[in-house]
Amino acid sequence: MTKFKKTILFIHRWLGFISGLVVLIVSITGCIFCFQDEIQDAVHPYRTVAVQNRPYADPSVIKKKALEKYPHATASYIYYYGKDRPAAVLIAWPKDEFTNVYLNPYTAQITHTELASKNFFTIVEYIHLYLLLPPKVGAMVVGISVIIFVVLMITGIVLWWPKRKSDRKRSFTIKWNGRWRRVNYDLHNVLGFYAISIAIILALTGLSMTFDWVREGIYKTANLGKTYQQEKVFPKSDSLNKAMLITKPVIDRALIIAKQKSPKAEMFLIFDDATTSGTVGVNAYAKSLHFGNADDYYFDKYTGKLLKYLPETQKSTGMKLGDLNYDIHVGQALGLPGKIIAFLASLICGSLPVTGFIIWLGKRKKSKKTTTKQVRTVVHRKLHKQLTTH
Repeated sequence: MTKFKKTILFIHRWLGFISGLVVLIVSITGCIFCFQDEIQDAVHPYRTVAVQNRPYADPSVIKKKALEKYPHATASYIYYYGKDRPAAVLIAWPKDEFTNVYLNPYTAQITHTELASKNFFTIVEYIHLYLLLPPKVGAMVVGISVIIFVVLMITGIVLWWPKRKSDRKRSFTIKWNGRWRRVNYDLHNVLGFYAISIAIILALTGLSMTFDWVREGIYKTANLGKTYQQEKVFPKSDSLNKAMLITKPVIDRALIIAKQKSPKAEMFLIFDDATTSGTVGVNAYAKSLHFGNADDYYFDKYTGKLLKYLPETQKSTGMKLGDLNYDIHVGQALGLPGKIIAFLASLICGSLPVTGFIIWLGKRKKSKKTTTKQVRTVVHRKLHKQLTTH
């Protein structure tokens, strides 16, 4: 092995020791989370409703019904997940506690309530994002570990890549009939190679949720270095209009306008910013439970005036990619096949620290055996020399 490869091996090994456990946990929780919508739909009847030939209940009515049950809480987010799905209000409590209140979108009847922290997949998500540590600390630990993992994948390819063309065919396949150590070695190297492109995409989309510089880097790279200011500027409500009387709540008018301008949208998210200069925002998503391909609306919270409208067709490539970040990360952007690919890639990523540790352990034991054998040989030779001399 050349001096360069020895250095790369040293870096690869020790970075693996540093990040291995975190990568294992993040990868396995990622596998579980990939199919959270399908699993929850199968076990929770409240996630679907009968389609009715009538308009949705107004957001103000939905919000009022939810807050009647929790009068001391606040609510800023209202979801209309689709014609055959419930509406939901995210109820906020002190100390960052949240409750999801699900309602029939046509009748505003409450169908289910759930403390967010008690949902199995919310717990899985928090482990995945923060390792159940305080969010700022956990996000940093996970983020740094994922960056290290990206370096590990690159150094792993450098170490594994075969020099001779004749070795490549053998290097790209797993020798299943070999000894278990050889199979483990191939699982580490071959599966790592096949998963690297998907793994890097998953890593980058995950890092963009943690680090602003990654998110901004993806945005600028997709836009070939350009920044579109109209996408970065967010309007504010004019508090001078605070005393203005309006006949219909702004959140209700906002949904009506969003539905008129985005008639094919299946899912709507309404955000009612409670700050003085905050706006009422509506995201109109093209497909239910998919968080990309959205038309964005911003309304003055006092007058209901449409302050900004940014349809999907007018967004830059970088912004479109940013909107799709979550869907790409969980494989949802490609539907069920994409989720299967993300699941398998995450599973392989989770296996790499395990198979890598087994390789290191095997080499360490082999090294100890070799050293012991060498010592015995030296001692034997010395004794033999002394006997022959006498």
